[in-house]
Amino acid sequence: MPAGGSEQYIVSRLGSERHAINIRDIEEIIKIQHITAVPNSKPFIRGVINLRGRIVPVISMCRRFGISETPIDAQSRIVVVRYRQEAMGIIVDAVEKVTSFEEIEPPLDDHDTIGGKYIEGIGQVADGMISILNIQRLFGEGESYEGVDKG
Repeated sequence: MPAGGSEQYIVSRLGSERHAINIRDIEEIIKIQHITAVPNSKPFIRGVINLRGRIVPVISMCRRFGISETPIDAQSRIVVVRYRQEAMGIIVDAVEKVTSFEEIEPPLDDHDTIGGKYIEGIGQVADGMISILNIQRLFGEGESYEGVDKG
């Protein structure tokens, strides 16, 4: 499946894995800040942050992918994306670069990889392959975030 070369992606790292998010889905990238836990929320929701007066739910990609949490350090970031007209945060270990892909291959079967159902495709770059995240699937199509008080 050709990518058209004009789409740009932000490449982030989670442990030894690299993932890309389409730049059109990203609102901003911020340093880690205090995350307030939300009782009785979904297991992959780390909590909420106050982003200039807006309450933004933040998810742990490690928890979402069902892998061990990685420690937060100076390179860790929150990638704020738009999901259903709302801002949502994703914790990543680091943000590496902006790139585009000449070609995007279809993802492997959902059951072949950890977190595979959240992958839209595989982009090829000079130094390897990068999984491209599907934001709609990552936050769970049809899932409600009513347990996270955004008011």
